[in-house]
Amino acid sequence: FLAILGQNGSGKTTLVKHMNRLLKATRGEVYFKGKNVREMRTSDLGNKIGFVFQNPDHQIFSATVKEEVAFGPKNYGYSPEKVNQMVEKALETVGLSGYDDRDPFALTKGERQRVAVASVLACEPEVIILDEPTTGLDARDQYRMMELLKSLNEKGHTIIIITHTVWVASEYAHRTVLMAEGKIISDGTTRDVFKLDELLKKAKINPPDIVHLGLRFGLATLSVEEFLRCVDL
Repeated sequence: FLAILGQNGSGKTTLVKHMNRLLKATRGEVYFKGKNVREMRTSDLGNKIGFVFQNPDHQIFSATVKEEVAFGPKNYGYSPEKVNQMVEKALETVGLSGYDDRDPFALTKGERQRVAVASVLACEPEVIILDEPTTGLDARDQYRMMELLKSLNEKGHTIIIITHTVWVASEYAHRTVLMAEGKIISDGTTRDVFKLDELLKKAKINPPDIVHLGLRFGLATLSVEEFLRCVDL
């Protein structure tokens, strides 16, 4: 579970678009499971590395939720029966069972975001990349989205998120990358990265208050619950 942090223009989205050949590297190489992605078709990578846009309305285009989620599996040539199974499983996973005939554009922002995740999830990718998955969501939907991603991660999916929401990285990401001016300036466990005061300032990232509070006790705590356990309150 990887979080990529940095200010607007630091290169986060550009970086992740190289991972599935939405952008092609002008120098350097990108490998997926030991294979150079230059040797793989973008369509084949799409079946292994799913990408969810920051704004689901830039991704959704079908008249019904079922048609939207079925689009990918249909294009990969699965049988109608298999497509139906994949759609049903994906909608159940994101908590939208029974939404098959709903108009996706009539749903809430949080629901549309979950439709976008389901449309990627239906193709059964190993890696899911999400650009700002909590932007524009209220607090309840932010937690719902992050708990969904945590569940997918626990089921074996690699999750990569771009985010400006530092508590999201703090509480959910195992590994964090800091970016500034088009370069990776730090890459390590989230706990270790949030100790790097000077690099965080360079990336213009301010860790959550609970991290600051924990450091005053000599602990890099990443959540309120963790802090309370550590200080035995």
